[in-house]
Amino acid sequence: MLLVTACGGSDDDGSDAAAGTPTDTTSVLGPLDKATGTPVRIGLISDDKGPVSDLAIETAVAKATVTYINEHKGGIAGHPIELVVCKAFADPAVGTDCANQMVEEDVTAVLVGSSSVPEAIWEPLHGAHMPVLLAYAAGAPTRDTESTFAMADTTYVLQALLQLAKSEGAKKVTAVAIDVPATRIAWTQLAPAQFKAANIELEFIPIPPGTADMTPQMQPVANGDADIVHVVGNDAFCIAAFKGLQTGGYTGTVLSHPNCLSDRTRSAVSGDFLEGMVLPGLVPIGHDNPSTRLYEAVVAAYGKDIDTHRVAGLNMFSQVTAFELGADGVTGEVTQQAIITAFKTMPEKDLPGATGLKFRCNGKAVPATPAICTRGWLMTTLDGEGQPTGYKPVGVTPIEG
Repeated sequence: MLLVTACGGSDDDGSDAAAGTPTDTTSVLGPLDKATGTPVRIGLISDDKGPVSDLAIETAVAKATVTYINEHKGGIAGHPIELVVCKAFADPAVGTDCANQMVEEDVTAVLVGSSSVPEAIWEPLHGAHMPVLLAYAAGAPTRDTESTFAMADTTYVLQALLQLAKSEGAKKVTAVAIDVPATRIAWTQLAPAQFKAANIELEFIPIPPGTADMTPQMQPVANGDADIVHVVGNDAFCIAAFKGLQTGGYTGTVLSHPNCLSDRTRSAVSGDFLEGMVLPGLVPIGHDNPSTRLYEAVVAAYGKDIDTHRVAGLNMFSQVTAFELGADGVTGEVTQQAIITAFKTMPEKDLPGATGLKFRCNGKAVPATPAICTRGWLMTTLDGEGQPTGYKPVGVTPIEG
């Protein structure tokens, strides 16, 4: 069974596990292999519903996925996972408090979702030598060689943008980004030198969260000389940016952050504008494949009212199942050090939920940032209905031992 405790004002999000497994998902979920040992307490820190985005889906998906792991994967070394949840609300101070509570609760490891304040969460956990698996990381966490692991560098989208700009011979790129700490780090500290080295002009336009009408900001962009416009934010933010660009008559290439796309986006923005938009990602959302079929089977069996078209949900499924695979080498007592050792010595494996990508946490996936476990990303182009036309792995090579 799934055991859930909560800190930081966590409440019931209506995602309790459904009783039993529907027969039509049995072949996808695989045979039962129930964990029967004493529970292992694993932390989950998610922004949940904050001023930047609504990520409540992360907790709902994590609960369903943990139940699947406990029922079908034997938990961790035969021990069921007990999820300890704390909500950071995209607030650095609350994120730090969540991290401190995890240390006080003495959990065995902590998963950090797609947070806007990852460093504020990471620092206390790192100070306590707590094994941490981040969804995304940038800066100091990526350079840690002790106890930090990350599914991806926050800047993988930046790398995808830079590669696209080079392939199209772009002279100027404009990045329109939601103004939060993570994006400012990426676009003011990391990106400028890389674009300068490629001899590509980079313009960065930060816009506050909650800006409903971006026509005034997007009109100059549409009238300017940007060959590619990159939009970074949640779906509400991106809808406003896309509409502003369309009103301004922009006809160049648009590369969107994966969090921009949802059914809400497809309903609000015309297909004429979405068609041809380039979308990088780590999970093939909106495309039928073994990864998405397993995800859909898990949430159908153990979740409730989970929108499987949202990239945040599939990202969390990928992260939780990757944690189980990374910890697969643990035998005997499941301790913090046992988790760290298992991750560092794991062989290369398929990244769950991300058909075509591999992960390995031995520090060699991206040598300059040893905490990163995944090499490469997926790329797709949208059709006239805003749907992916198929995903292609990019930058994928074996991660050596």
